[in-house]
Amino acid sequence: MISEFINEWFDAHRAEVIAWRRHIHRNPETANQEVETTNYIANILADYGLEPQRFPHTGLMVDIGPDTELGRLAFRADIDALPITEVTGLEFTSEKPGTMHACGHDVHTTVALGLACALADFQRVNELELGIRIIFQPAEEVWVGGATDVISWGALEGVHSIFAIHAEPKLRVGRIGIRAGAITSATDVVELKIKGPGGHTSRPHLSADVVYALGKVITELPALLSRRVDPRTGTVLVFGQVNSGYAPNAIPETGMLTGTMRTADITIWRQMQELFAELVDQILAPVGVEHELSYNRGVPPVLNDDVATAMLASAAQSIDPQAVVQAPQSSGGEDFSWYLEKVPGSMARLGCWSGEGEQHDLHMGDLIVDERAIGVGIKLFGAVVEQFMGENAQAD
Repeated sequence: MISEFINEWFDAHRAEVIAWRRHIHRNPETANQEVETTNYIANILADYGLEPQRFPHTGLMVDIGPDTELGRLAFRADIDALPITEVTGLEFTSEKPGTMHACGHDVHTTVALGLACALADFQRVNELELGIRIIFQPAEEVWVGGATDVISWGALEGVHSIFAIHAEPKLRVGRIGIRAGAITSATDVVELKIKGPGGHTSRPHLSADVVYALGKVITELPALLSRRVDPRTGTVLVFGQVNSGYAPNAIPETGMLTGTMRTADITIWRQMQELFAELVDQILAPVGVEHELSYNRGVPPVLNDDVATAMLASAAQSIDPQAVVQAPQSSGGEDFSWYLEKVPGSMARLGCWSGEGEQHDLHMGDLIVDERAIGVGIKLFGAVVEQFMGENAQAD
């Protein structure tokens, strides 16, 4: 049994695997700068007799096992860090000021690396009947995500389905969050520039009030969207930046408004740009200002396939019957969604809270991950491989 082999492999290599994670955590690199991280991963894979394929800039993938008519089972890990200052005080804290693995990508990478090396050892003593591909993706944390580049470089060619995990510090270590359908949201960025002739606040009737126009959009647009879009889709517009003016008695000539548009519904996401422009036009028409709208499409929601998600749940339960919990639908974005636009798959939430003390959050400088989660992740992926092989053997 592959899963049994992988479980025993991790127990024997635990210290080595944890050392990998601590090295990656200590040496974080932000999006598209992951040169040393890529080299580090490639060297470990080579030490285990594997032949990684580097992507044109940073990142890499590695194939294990044969090509079959079924196609390869893929696992994706993201390798980039964030421009955040670490304040954990850990002995292996980031040695790069202002840069930190604050989203758990060091854990994702270590889990995928452990799976690859365990499968390499398995293949030396057993026949691996299924082709596996491990993808170490750069630049998940930037718009619109490195997944689109990785796909264009051929990472999904010959892939049957794909799986991933995401660290979840709100979930106790050992628990695995599963959710069919949307587990994250589409995330777009909007920018609205408004122009008018300017004027004196004592004579607003002789001008076009830019600040008033901004206020109408800020208050009316979210309300109108709530009447045009099904509220069950989790569609949320929030403005995070507004700028205009320089004096209390002067009507400014320009103003700017930016924010994020999020939805868990793929159909709404595909329609939103047109609807957004229509509503902005209607709101600003009576005010007499000129406007320029930039609607920047980000990532679609991660839509977990029903069959793949059931396989994840079954794999998790084979590790621990109590492991599976229902993952909440998140309003955050994740570029794993681009892979699921091409092939079926599923992403799980990997619990990484120790169960004691404060629960820290992702993208924060004080995030501490319980390293026991790494073993859970490796064993989960190993169980997915076994589940996948078993189901397709039955189909044959």
